[in-house]
Amino acid sequence: MKIEKFEDIEAWREARILVKNMYEALRGCGDFGFKGQIQRACISIMSNIAEGFDRHSNKEFIQFLIISRGSCAEVRSLLYAGFDIGYFSEQQLSELMDSCHKISMLLNGFIRYLRKSERKH
Repeated sequence: MKIEKFEDIEAWREARILVKNMYEALRGCGDFGFKGQIQRACISIMSNIAEGFDRHSNKEFIQFLIISRGSCAEVRSLLYAGFDIGYFSEQQLSELMDSCHKISMLLNGFIRYLRKSERKH
């Protein structure tokens, strides 16, 4: 499948699902500091993919994908904290963590692809 817009990128689509699932999981959470931090990190994953897509070179796009991958790691770290303090069930932790791992793998594959291609100059 040819990627013509950022919405075609599988990692972006998966990140969008993660955002939805995270907001649902934390709907009743009253810890607004924690809730805001993990939600912002989730949104950062998809936002950096979108922003990087419209950059003028693969080098710039890759840099945004690396930032996105870092946000994914931040979400994973916060998931452990949230689980440890009782904000997530074991099942929620597992499902959200699986989603993060999938996104990271997709980002890694896309970064490898872009390093070898000449999508943009």
